[in-house]
Amino acid sequence: MIEILKAILFGIVEGVTEWLPISSTGHLILLNEFITLNVSEEFSQMFDVVIQLGAILAVIVLFFRKLNPFDPGKKPRERKRTWRLWFTVIVSIIPSGLVGVLFDDWMEAHLHTGVVVALMLIVYGVAFILVERYNARREPQITSVYDIDLKTALLIGAFQCLSLIPGTSRSGSTILGAILLGVSRSAGAEFSFFMAIPTMVGASAIKGLKFVLSGVAITGTEVGVLVVGCLVSFLVSLLVIRGLMEYVRRHSFAAFGVYRIVLGIVVLIYFLVV
Repeated sequence: MIEILKAILFGIVEGVTEWLPISSTGHLILLNEFITLNVSEEFSQMFDVVIQLGAILAVIVLFFRKLNPFDPGKKPRERKRTWRLWFTVIVSIIPSGLVGVLFDDWMEAHLHTGVVVALMLIVYGVAFILVERYNARREPQITSVYDIDLKTALLIGAFQCLSLIPGTSRSGSTILGAILLGVSRSAGAEFSFFMAIPTMVGASAIKGLKFVLSGVAITGTEVGVLVVGCLVSFLVSLLVIRGLMEYVRRHSFAAFGVYRIVLGIVVLIYFLVV
């Protein structure tokens, strides 16, 4: 029961931080410093990634009609537009997919530390504030995800490579990149959500395969932890995504920048002192 309660907490943290530009991986690493699951090391590494599948399912549910090219209610032009959207999403994940496959083990061994997370929280917190100040003087050139062309999608994908460093935030780096490229906050946030689907499915598949190949047997408790964590992250994500889309229509991301800086300083002091 204790492990299930821990899984619920991990699911809540994942469901909230996956979509807000504050780094889900970074928060999970920090949470692991204070609350440790009674599971194998191999399972723990896999769990921190696969738990994101619950959050991804929330995107599919909330945007199902928009993402479904087979919707019988769509006209031929709308279906074509949906297929094109999927094509730009797939193109956008190519850069991070290549970097992730080549350097995943190295980054996990060298960058998944509290100090790195703290520094990236601060650096990107400052970046969000500066970009929002710069963006306040500009009008977005792209206001719909359907208008994002292949070049822009690929460049947003290049920004996603930065999120491979824990503490950076996948949604944060892609939304930040989209804003710099002239995409509106709401369209950038939506496109970031859609990019998460193939990105996280691919990352989960890789981690799951590595766990299987490790030869470590999964226990009944670990199965329960994984199922509960995914379910909770799904339910929490439903609420967070809806709230974030309402928020970005009226506000900038500067507040998240301040949060990142404050949290990063606190975390950095903690790890330097301890």
